[in-house]
Amino acid sequence: MTHYNTIGKDMDVLVKDQGSVFGKSKILTYDGSFNGFLTAVFKVYEEKITVSDIQRFGEVQNALFADNERVYTNNEKAKRVWKGIQAKNQQALKNIYFAFLSEKKGIELMLLHYIQKMFVNKASVHIDFSDATVLKISQLSKSVGREKHRMEAFVRFQLTKDGIYFANIDPDFNVLPLISKHFRNRYADQEWIIYDIKRKYGLYYNGSSMELISLDMAEVYTNSIRKSDRFLEEEYDYQTLWNNYFKSTNIKSRINKKLHTQHVPKRYWKYLSEKKAI
Repeated sequence: MTHYNTIGKDMDVLVKDQGSVFGKSKILTYDGSFNGFLTAVFKVYEEKITVSDIQRFGEVQNALFADNERVYTNNEKAKRVWKGIQAKNQQALKNIYFAFLSEKKGIELMLLHYIQKMFVNKASVHIDFSDATVLKISQLSKSVGREKHRMEAFVRFQLTKDGIYFANIDPDFNVLPLISKHFRNRYADQEWIIYDIKRKYGLYYNGSSMELISLDMAEVYTNSIRKSDRFLEEEYDYQTLWNNYFKSTNIKSRINKKLHTQHVPKRYWKYLSEKKAI
């Protein structure tokens, strides 16, 4: 029979003999939030159920031998799971959160298996790269981390006529929750919006607090030659000055295009004023 170790002191009641015969497997559905996922993990341990998949609302695919059950986000339960993982290993906690933000298909079930492995084994499972699940979670975590750093480096704001600095992004992964602290610290005295056009939500900082927003955007604002009446004319003047400065200081004979593209991939060029065609 299999015994699971304690998921933190607050979850002792959930850690019981799980070697009994389980009934029909279930597909758990949740709201897509990280707390919702952690609530689903709590439910697996609390009810000792066999899970064939964990899916988001609206993306449910029925399985022949599984029942669907909706999980409602419970922040207290999510917190208990979070603290349990944190007590087990801090790096594993980061890997789980970053990998979740990758939005890779099937990531929830993969993370559940990853968490279960953590509490079955006393050793540091998160560095056992001979395990396919552990290796994949680690790789996804690193990929999301790289995207986070690139967004922090390549996001460019444009000043609107309302006095708000605005930037839109479309990252490969859902990194907005990871970059919020960087921009809040860097632009603490300014009002700004960073909007993820792929996921249709953004961060709005009013100079003292931050909130999630959703906008009805008819167009995407990137470094385009075409000007928009939403931004100050002076904003485009500054961009032109920076573009000219960049061109004047760039020595063509010393350009290493391969190295440059390695450090600044082409998919990020649309954010950069110096890449705008004149």
